Amino acid sequence: MRPRPTLGSPFQILLLACSFALAGYAGVRLFAGNWQGVALWLVGAALLHDLVLLPLYAVADRAVVRALGTAGLRERTLYVRVPAALSGLLLLVWFPLITGMVDRPYRSATGLSADGFLARWLLISAALFAGSALLLALRELRLRRATKRRRPVVH
Repeated sequence: MRPRPTLGSPFQILLLACSFALAGYAGVRLFAGNWQGVALWLVGAALLHDLVLLPLYAVADRAVVRALGTAGLRERTLYVRVPAALSGLLLLVWFPLITGMVDRPYRSATGLSADGFLARWLLISAALFAGSALLLALRELRLRRATKRRRPVVH
């Protein structure tokens, strides 16, 4: 017999209701201005992700797995996957500013230039990958030292 699902505590139900209310409010505010543009962006983003981006990063992930070999495969690929995912997320969120597509609206809304976003994104991405490489190198060094200590000395 399968267990019956429970409703949870009253606090969880209240928290869930508040999150739905906040999401509903954000949706109403989002669609109030230019609902056609927002709907087009959502559909386009879903299609772009499913038809273009997903196959691209699946192929890239397989290439990383092949390049790193089979020993310690899962642990090593995470050192590439995590910074790549974070860099991709930053690119997705800031894409219009990184590419300069919305320079004029951004300037009129904030009074600031959108010129430095590409350089900042590249620097953040480089820092993410460099930090990940440093952590991987420290991990590998620690593993080598641990295996040297365990290895018996043959006379």
